[in-house]
Amino acid sequence: MPDEQVAVYDALGTVTGSTTRAEMRARGLWHAAGEVLLRSGDGESAYIHRRSPDKDVFGGLWDCWAGGVVAAGETPAECASRELAEELGVRTALTPLFTHVFEQPPYRCHNFAFEARWDGPITHQPEEIVEGRWMPLGELRAWAQDPSSPLIPDGRAGILEWFRRYG
Repeated sequence: MPDEQVAVYDALGTVTGSTTRAEMRARGLWHAAGEVLLRSGDGESAYIHRRSPDKDVFGGLWDCWAGGVVAAGETPAECASRELAEELGVRTALTPLFTHVFEQPPYRCHNFAFEARWDGPITHQPEEIVEGRWMPLGELRAWAQDPSSPLIPDGRAGILEWFRRYG
């Protein structure tokens, strides 16, 4: 995976080229992620998952977004669909939400957020996810507002933006 080609962006969110994932991480380059907030069919809960401890970023922490880095030649929407299928085994329509920037050097990312509703089975990608469960939105809001909770920093920023806009 370190040799995987990923899209490189500028600070304004425009694709400027590509490089390997390892080089992007080593140099702290701007990149993008496609991420999906998976909500239950009734919209009352979101699926959260704990990242495997050997992830290259924020290993072992919890996230409420299924997602990953946009590959070279891939759109954020294609990335989000691919990551949702890979990480959680879910293939369904996505609704675009917003883009939020996460800049905490060396991490600089344009996060393209999407949402999906799902009541079907969840199948974790064992290399990426250790465990997961549905969490009521009220509990997720409390987690997001608590700086000591185990949410990944960019996921926390994204869900706080989601609550500001929609919740």
